[in-house]
Amino acid sequence: MKRMLITAGLFGLVACTATSPTGRDQILMFSADEMRTMGDQSFEQIKQKEKISTDKAINAYVQCVTAALTKPEHLQAIDASQTESWDLVVFDSDQVNAFALPGGHIGVYTGLLKAAQTPDQLAAVIGHEIGHVLADHGNEQVSRGQATEMGMQMIQVALGATGTPNQDMIMAGLGLGAQYGVILPFGRQQESESDVIGIELMARAGFDPAQSITLWQNMAKASGGSAQPEFMSTHPSHDTRITELSNRQPESQALYKQAQQQGYRPSCKVP
Repeated sequence: MKRMLITAGLFGLVACTATSPTGRDQILMFSADEMRTMGDQSFEQIKQKEKISTDKAINAYVQCVTAALTKPEHLQAIDASQTESWDLVVFDSDQVNAFALPGGHIGVYTGLLKAAQTPDQLAAVIGHEIGHVLADHGNEQVSRGQATEMGMQMIQVALGATGTPNQDMIMAGLGLGAQYGVILPFGRQQESESDVIGIELMARAGFDPAQSITLWQNMAKASGGSAQPEFMSTHPSHDTRITELSNRQPESQALYKQAQQQGYRPSCKVP
């Protein structure tokens, strides 16, 4: 009987299927409202723990890039259901990192500006992070963690033990592992998918997608041939990423030229 309950429970977990913006099949266990709540709570925790930048010039610059990327028409061209109002916090830290969370939250660390040296390069990073949210990668990863957790709980119940999910799993699933000492969740497939979404988003917003290649060349230099910046911890190799981005330039450049013709010409000043 216990074995039947475990089997039935696990079968129920794989029944919630969805499709990402690039057409990839996903298993999602949480609603948009639930993910929004997780994102809200996690963002508040980060703001309490990290030092927030008060540099007006840096904040204005990063906000300019973010505002251009998060115009509803650009986001909805990729995900028609996108209705979030996005907010940004710049953190005063040497980390070469950025993140985006369900609920429309974006965090950028000032250390990132050492590698993302132009507005277009910064747009490539922020667009990539927004791509994780548009593709429901957080939901996908938290669902996977929850499925594992529930599977373990079912086994524990069968063995007469108990267990409960933990906050670390949620934080890791939302892409916040590096900051909180748990394993980074996004795999290479998800990172590559976010690259696809990010380069389209930046092109639609009027940023030059060719600068995404320069960005990753800068990231490779920042790694110094040894330890990678936090942002790159689970990413494909430099050469693989640059090759994939290069292959996508023809269609991305077409979107970029169209955006320019439509008047999307962000003029964000580097501080």
